[in-house]
Order: sequence, then structure tokens, then C-alpha cells
Amino acid sequence: MGRIRTKFIKSTARKLVEKARNRLSKDFEHNKKEIETLATIRSKRLRNKIAGAVTSLMKKEE
Repeated sequence: MGRIRTKFIKSTARKLVEKARNRLSKDFEHNKKEIETLATIRSKRLRNKIAGAVTSLMKKEE
């Protein structure tokens, strides 16, 4: 089984996709940098988890 994402990570990822869909892509590294500019996230680990959730959302939309 895969790792489970918390409700906070999923909801934040959805909000970021709605807010800045044109700035995000299916590339994890690009999304990490964009999320850094879009939101104030204190920890690197949390930023990476949100970037991963955003990346999977963008891949599912295609």
C-alpha cells in the first residue's frame, strides 16, 4: 500500500491547483519551486508532500 496523505495536504493541493493551475505542471521539481512562491510553507517536508499531491492531481486531470 502507498502512503496516506492527510486532509490538510489534499485540501491545500486542491486550493493551489484551483488558484494557479496555469503555473503548475506534471513535473515535481517545477511544482516545488512554484509552491515556494505561491504559499508560505515553513517546512521542506510539508512543501514536498504538497508538491507531490499537486503533481498527482495534475497527472490525473490529463
